Amino acid sequence: MDGLRQSDPRRIGPYKVVGRLGAGGMGEVYLAESRPGLRLAVKVVRTEHAQDRMFRARFRQEVRAAQTVGGTGTYTARVVDADIEAERPWMATEFVEGPNLREAVLDHGPLPEDAVLTLAAALGEALDAIHGKGMVHRDLKPSNILLAPDGPRVIDFGIVRALEATSLTRTGTIVGSVGYVSPEQIRNGAEVGMASDVFSLGAVLAYASSAVSPSARVMTR
Repeated sequence: MDGLRQSDPRRIGPYKVVGRLGAGGMGEVYLAESRPGLRLAVKVVRTEHAQDRMFRARFRQEVRAAQTVGGTGTYTARVVDADIEAERPWMATEFVEGPNLREAVLDHGPLPEDAVLTLAAALGEALDAIHGKGMVHRDLKPSNILLAPDGPRVIDFGIVRALEATSLTRTGTIVGSVGYVSPEQIRNGAEVGMASDVFSLGAVLAYASSAVSPSARVMTR
């Protein structure tokens, strides 16, 4: 976690902001508290997305769906609150203590075989929970998998579909991560199904077991 910058908000909705967790295509991510001991990861969308009416409409739809996913045994970071109508819409999920899979592999190397098998089972459960609500993740990758002491958590489900609705991506740019995005997502953009996530799952497990991303394997052949 990084300290707050002068331009960072000190409160988001009812939550006190205590630090920066990162930034991405959607916007900034902050660590916030609702009361002592209860911490949340709050994602605030970028201004350019907030001004896009199609993004807001899709974001509203996806947040509502995402709020129905989660709970014990689903291996997903539960969405606990959101303000879709704010000047810069935001979404709060449970804060997961632990590194993401990419960081863990970079720091410690490939996971042992039994750990990869355990990870595969947990991620399968997470995708089943997401798909069971009619959602497709679209950007499953090592940095979107947090390794908590009690098991992994998949984050950012639903967000990519909202980003695909923006004017920045309606021109044909694919939202996803090289090496993990499925071939049909590259060809068809938003017209993908659950099988696309299964492809990404295989790519993630290949990385976890070898510390080499699938895209790097192709480039070295």
